[in-house]
Amino acid sequence: MHQGPGSGLAAVSSALLAMSRHLEVRDVLKTIVASARELLDAEYAALGVPDDHGGFAQFVVDGVSDEQWKAIGPLPRQHGILAAMLHQAGAERLADVREDPRFEGWPAAHPDMSDFLGLPIRDGDEVIGALFLANKLRPAEHPEGPGTGSVCGFTAQDEELLGILAQHAAIALTNARLYERSRELTIAEERSRLAHELHDAVSQKLFSLRLTAQAAATLVDRDPARAKGELQQVAALAAEAADELRAAVVELRPAALDEDGLVATLRTHVQVLDRAHTARVSFDGRGVRALPAAQEEALLRVAQEALHNALRHSGAETVEVTLHRRGTGAVLRVADDGTGFDPKTVRRAGRHLGLVSMRDRASGAGGTLTVESAPGKGTTVEMEVPGG
Repeated sequence: MHQGPGSGLAAVSSALLAMSRHLEVRDVLKTIVASARELLDAEYAALGVPDDHGGFAQFVVDGVSDEQWKAIGPLPRQHGILAAMLHQAGAERLADVREDPRFEGWPAAHPDMSDFLGLPIRDGDEVIGALFLANKLRPAEHPEGPGTGSVCGFTAQDEELLGILAQHAAIALTNARLYERSRELTIAEERSRLAHELHDAVSQKLFSLRLTAQAAATLVDRDPARAKGELQQVAALAAEAADELRAAVVELRPAALDEDGLVATLRTHVQVLDRAHTARVSFDGRGVRALPAAQEEALLRVAQEALHNALRHSGAETVEVTLHRRGTGAVLRVADDGTGFDPKTVRRAGRHLGLVSMRDRASGAGGTLTVESAPGKGTTVEMEVPGG
């Protein structure tokens, strides 16, 4: 039986509130799908975001286990009735999706689906996504048919409810995209500002240092005492340049780290990389307390370097990032299933993969860094800090 109007309204309200709470696109997509499946009593729900080639750039599902999803294979591309939702104005309600002429068949591991309800998500004239539901769990006592005498599990009331949800989903998804874009622009502007400041400050110091060194060189033979004074000035200028660089590095510490803490910052960074790369990038952070600023910054920088290596050089399909508490400190682990390398060639690989700088960052924060790898066996980078 369908829920009464009161409980139905409460469910819709809860779904809309849940969508509005999230600012990350991936979280919004997952919330929309879960809300649609729950509201319309469907066994399966999915949401596809279009790419520029008639297929899907992202595809989020609910009701399908992780094992099933892995067995199904790559994201659907040019996928018959699914892709059609990206190019039509209204909803599509079918008694049996398998009998539709646009049905092209799904992978063997795909769950069996019959009754189907699909609807594009629109922002003005632009289709920014498409919602799909299949297998109504609790159909009404007298479900309506699509006009051919067959029985369709989803009703006109379901279609209307999904339409309301899609309108709010468009708002939530657009807001999430604007939020992410604004953060990207803010970061880009801040980096540009710091780059100019760093260039101006250090260039002046290096110019003075060069002139002073040249003066010292001309004085070495005819006036050693003055040359010694000039060389002392070279040392002072070099120290000032080093201070300028150190100050710039401190200022480059991501604002999100100060505002959100290490766990949230790492999670956001991983989510962005997961969207940007074909590899599956995941994060698990548990029980980590706030750490001294130098340790948090070092952990973040090492995680970024290790992720860069895994995604750019290793050919990994999956990268797992974990950050767990150990005593008063924490342990960071970045593990990939990529090509790996021979530790015996670590002198060469160390320079290529930034292992030297990662070890320097770890030791500079009072921590330790270990790297395990073998050809064809992937790489694991682990860093531990003592806390404070």
